[in-house]
Parts: sequence; C-alpha cells; structure tokens
Amino acid sequence: MAGLKLDPFIQRRLLDLAAADQVIGAAEHRRRTLPELAVIAERGDKATELARDVVVADTEVGDLRRAMNKLEMEIDQVRGRAQRDADRVASGSASAKELENLQHEIESLKRRQGVLEDAELELMEQREVAESVLADARTALEEVNGALGNATTARDAAFAEIDALLGVQQADRSEISASLPADVLALYTRILGSGQVAAAQLAGARCGACRIEIDRTALSEIRSAPVDEVVRCSECGAILIRS
Repeated sequence: MAGLKLDPFIQRRLLDLAAADQVIGAAEHRRRTLPELAVIAERGDKATELARDVVVADTEVGDLRRAMNKLEMEIDQVRGRAQRDADRVASGSASAKELENLQHEIESLKRRQGVLEDAELELMEQREVAESVLADARTALEEVNGALGNATTARDAAFAEIDALLGVQQADRSEISASLPADVLALYTRILGSGQVAAAQLAGARCGACRIEIDRTALSEIRSAPVDEVVRCSECGAILIRS
C-alpha cells in the first residue's frame, strides 16, 4: 500500500487524468508516426536526387550548345575563307602558281568543312538526347515535388488537428492536476514516467491498467483498506480506483 490518503471522490479525478494522458499519448504517437512523414522524407530524398539529375543534364545541354556554337563559328570561318579563295580564282587576277595554291586550299577547306559539319551533326544528335534526358528529369522532378507538396499539405492539416486536440487535452490535464494533492500527483507522475498506465479502475479482481487479476491476498488487503487510502496494483503498480 502507498500510505497516501485522498478523498474517494478526488481519487476518481485520477481516472480523468489517466484518460487525458491516454488521449495525449495517442495523439503524440500519431503526430510522430503520420504516414505523410515517411512520404515527405522519401519524396524529399527523391526530389534532391532528381534536382541533381536536372543540374547534370542541364549542364550537359549547355556544354553541347556551346560546343555547337563554336563549331558553327568555325564552319562559317571555313566557308568564308573558301568563298574568298573562290572569288580570287573567279577574278582571273591570280597567277598560275597562286591559282594552283588557291585551288588546293579550296579542296582542303571543303574537306575541313565536311569534317566539321559531320561533327556538328553528331553534336546535334547528342544535344537532342541530352535535351530529352533533361526534359524527363524536369518532368519527374515536377511530379515528385507535386507529391511532396500534397503530402506536406496533408501533414500540416493533420498537425493542426492533432495540435488542437492536444491543446484541449493538455488544458484539461492541467486543470485536473491542479485539483490533486502534490504527493498523490507526484506518485502518479512517477508511475506514468515508468511507461505504465498510472491510474485505473479496479473491476472485480482485475486491474484496469495491466488487465491482470490480482491475487486473493493482495485483493483482500485492497478491499479492507480505508476508502480514503490510495491503493495500488500489486502487479503493475498503478493506482487503483475502487468503486
């Protein structure tokens, strides 16, 4: 026996306190284990991964575009040089030796232009592939961000609902706690802190906290105790409220 005294009517307030604590505990557990939290964590990681993919793909597209621009400038230079050589040949003012050199250079420039244009086609194909990869990555990122946004909205709504419930229950708990003597409340708090239900109804021979039937000797002691004495379950230690 605990040796504490408390008016039987006030003892029943412990049941109200235990009920509030049960609701609070369940609400806090729900807040910690909302399915949206796992979705947010998973989608957040996926969004980070896809964002990196977008940066990599965007960088590749940019590199290929710059490479193409450089090639196009080189092709224009080769074309311009070949055109100037052709104009010089067509003018008829070149000597036989110079004409031979010009024709040789024109052929060389044509070959160079062909090589550059082939390289340009290859870069165009690479750019098309890279742009497709970039578009796919952006689409995937948008979809994941959408799912992430939906999960965040659902989480926030659930948090608001849970927090409102917690606010009410915690206010009730404070009011109930204020009506209890300090020594009884300290005992209740110590039991609760051990992870046990701190107060429960004694129903026949069964403890309402651990659901175990109390042995005859302990039950006899509980029943014979003064009505204002605070009694506890011999199995789990919960404060028992007698009818």
